[in-house]
Amino acid sequence: MGIAHRYARLGRTVLATGAVLLAIGLTACSSTTSQSSTSSASVGASAVVSPEAGMMSAPAGTIIDIASGTPDLSTLVTAVNAAGLVDTLNGAGPFTVFAPTDEAFAALPAGVLDALLMPENKDTLAKILTYHVVPGKVMAADVTDGSVATVEGQSVTLSTSNGVTVDGATVVTPDIEASNGVIHVIDAVILPPDVDISSLSAA
Repeated sequence: MGIAHRYARLGRTVLATGAVLLAIGLTACSSTTSQSSTSSASVGASAVVSPEAGMMSAPAGTIIDIASGTPDLSTLVTAVNAAGLVDTLNGAGPFTVFAPTDEAFAALPAGVLDALLMPENKDTLAKILTYHVVPGKVMAADVTDGSVATVEGQSVTLSTSNGVTVDGATVVTPDIEASNGVIHVIDAVILPPDVDISSLSAA
């Protein structure tokens, strides 16, 4: 009986010890799972509330906003204002604008730019500027060879044989995205076929 009693006590001790160890193990597992869940939740929340890359790539404003913040397009912005086209290019669009640089405007025959900015030549200036605008948003990689209608009504000729060109003017800075379209900076002012600027040249 004494031996049996000792074995019974030993059994109860082993069971008690096992129960304690099991409880400790379950607590540790629960803590690890909780920490893992918290860590995962934190990562997920961070990814949702801090999409920095997406925020940085979002267009900063309309075509007019972007052009106004680009030093080499200051003459274009002046011309757009003189032609009364600000509201148009601030509209929903989308538009693709082939934007001549300041140097491109300066390369016009002497006196032409000054004459175009005069109120009496507003319609001619608007005609020239809208000839630089194509409906829709066309990225440089999507340009195909051929003719495309402009906002002015007549068509320009696009080519990809030596970079992207429009009526012979070369795109020097492509794909400047805006909230209502895209700007492609070009190195020359292009003219509608029915516009003769010779009468505007300085004598």
